Amino acid sequence: MPGFDLAGRAAIVTGAGGGLGRQFALILARAGARVALAGRKIAPLTALAEEIEGFDGRAVPVVLDVSKPESVKQAVAAAETELGPIAILVNNAGVTVAKPALEQSEADWDLVLDTNLKGAWLMAQETARHMVRLGHGGSIVNIASVLGLKAEKQVIGYAASKAGLVHLTRALALELARYRIRVNAICPGYFPSEMTEEYLSGPKGEGLIHRIPQRRIGAHADLEGPLLLLASDAGAYMTGSVLVVDGGLTL
Repeated sequence: MPGFDLAGRAAIVTGAGGGLGRQFALILARAGARVALAGRKIAPLTALAEEIEGFDGRAVPVVLDVSKPESVKQAVAAAETELGPIAILVNNAGVTVAKPALEQSEADWDLVLDTNLKGAWLMAQETARHMVRLGHGGSIVNIASVLGLKAEKQVIGYAASKAGLVHLTRALALELARYRIRVNAICPGYFPSEMTEEYLSGPKGEGLIHRIPQRRIGAHADLEGPLLLLASDAGAYMTGSVLVVDGGLTL
């Protein structure tokens, strides 16, 4: 459908070196976007850029630590220099620490909140400033989680950061609408990634699948429609929305 076409638009995807971020970058590139692949390690970003260029896409690797304001400013500036005005931001970078709440250290908490919530805020703020300066509007898609909507044991920092990201999405949507900047969120359920591999392959993962009404974990293709809806003109009248993509788990 024409409304989902991203040809001529530039995007930034954080945490693009692996997991869902890698898939998000591929989805945008296949829809025609020029993509800045942002992450801490250059090697996987370079490999992904080569893969995208293999199907005549355009992608550039950008080293980024989302928790550092100066790194964020440099990354957004580099993306603009290489690709032109940034129309789409996918705030995907995230980490977790899996420990009982009483065993979590302050360093554990800071690592997760600085990456998942502060980092998303810094990226959204800097990219929005860029969009406002150039006057073209755009779309910010925050990758939250079903764990921002429901409680789970041993990931207290992750759950708190994703719940905060859901509300950050709504607050930013309210403020940025006047600049024609839409801000929405996706709350994925359980999908295969480096972060979930150990959990999903063990007995707890088997138990989880029995709690999901669709009786399966998500496939990467299940995120293509939601991402393109929010990133493209097909979702032009959507802002502050939170799309849950979890096979019914939160039900």
